[in-house]
Amino acid sequence: MKFIKYISAAFLIVAIVSCKPKTKSMQVPVVGFVDAFEDATISQARTGFTDALKKNGFSEEKKTVQIEYSNAQGDIPTLTQIVNHFVSDNVDLLATCTTLSTVTALQKTKTIPVFAMVSPTPERMKVLDASGKGPANLFGALEELNYIDTSFSIIPKLLKPKGAKLVIGMIYNQSEPQSADALDRIKSLAAKLNVEIIALPLNTSADAQLVTQSLLDKNIDAFFANPDNTVFASFETILKNCNQKNIPIFTSEAGLVKRGAVAAFGADIYQWGYQAGEQAAQYLKTHKTDGIKAEMVKIRKRVYNPEAAKKYNITIPSNFEAVK
Repeated sequence: MKFIKYISAAFLIVAIVSCKPKTKSMQVPVVGFVDAFEDATISQARTGFTDALKKNGFSEEKKTVQIEYSNAQGDIPTLTQIVNHFVSDNVDLLATCTTLSTVTALQKTKTIPVFAMVSPTPERMKVLDASGKGPANLFGALEELNYIDTSFSIIPKLLKPKGAKLVIGMIYNQSEPQSADALDRIKSLAAKLNVEIIALPLNTSADAQLVTQSLLDKNIDAFFANPDNTVFASFETILKNCNQKNIPIFTSEAGLVKRGAVAAFGADIYQWGYQAGEQAAQYLKTHKTDGIKAEMVKIRKRVYNPEAAKKYNITIPSNFEAVK
């Protein structure tokens, strides 16, 4: 299987190199869009980004922009190759989706504007310089951790523990800064809420089945899906195992509610991408970054999944809206 994976990555790299943007000949701006991995929820950010460009007059159909899209499929060497390719071709801007894409882009260029989405603040990405400043070429829409408090705090209000206290299980990726930071924050919050956290590391989506089953054997009351790329990629596996054990899933990511989690207070992934796209369009109109700066994601939603709520007989507060 590893041999097949390497062959696939090699073919992807060849495909990337063979699809060189024609910036000079086409005389239209070229956007290098970098996705770290394939995921149904995360892909909504790309749709939002391109929709924002279209609204502002940058459309591939009308040949007013060229969007070169590449997905690393979770392979770090491939991700590096993708970014290196875009940088060497001197694309007009880089659009980066999820933390790994953003960090890699910022490591590879200090001059090409990077418009990030589904990524945390510079502090959480650990890309601050010696003076504590973020990269000068970082723009787009970023996220902090404050919203997680709201997402997590609702669980004790909706569930009764099977034992003396509520036990919530989590899976986290030690190599992802936002995942480790979120776990630390949740542990601190859980202590104040008299909630016990049982967390197990998950480094690749291939291990999701085994790790989830191990977590479910620890008699947890609920599962909390934190902001973690590996959790996103493994969510269907996590959901299937939790449903079989009658364990509800809560999350801080609105997109996961559509996929089966009970409820969330979190960013709308489509709107997250749209917000970054509006900034990118502003830059493409002038090729100047004056007045543009990285900003916090603006649109967060309280949403719930009616089917999941019914399955677990959970009454959802009236200020939550049902996902469609």
